[in-house]
Amino acid sequence: MASADETNETDLGEVVDILLVEPNHGDVRLFEENFEDGKIANAVHTVSDGEAALDFVHQRGDYGDVPQPDLILLEPQLPGKSGMEVLAELKDEPVLNEIPVVVLTSSKMGEDIVRSHGLEADEYIRKPVETDEFVEFVQSIEDFWFAIIKTDGDD
Repeated sequence: MASADETNETDLGEVVDILLVEPNHGDVRLFEENFEDGKIANAVHTVSDGEAALDFVHQRGDYGDVPQPDLILLEPQLPGKSGMEVLAELKDEPVLNEIPVVVLTSSKMGEDIVRSHGLEADEYIRKPVETDEFVEFVQSIEDFWFAIIKTDGDD
């Protein structure tokens, strides 16, 4: 059996800190369970609204000692401050706009709505509806992450 250290290392030798901004607790549970089975080592941090997401990335308030996320998974429909407002603030601040943001859409229309606000995420991935689709979904996020790392390594 692998030790905890061996199971928490990626091919790159580091843990990926993922911030999941998702108000649906059932979806959060499915994300966490499926990321545990993924091939990249990760720490999934979850918040359920836009204000908490911004507090997390700014490392303020209750989030003063959290790591800066390597990747943000953002549901656009959030209570309070919307996902579009969060994305706009992330893209407007030089220190934050380097963090890749994957917008979780429920349809092509969801992607079009985000783009209609003049905003661009790094990636748009359709959120799975069925439990068994989460495995494929996690794989697509992992593929996106490895593409970022490969691209950054080529600079």
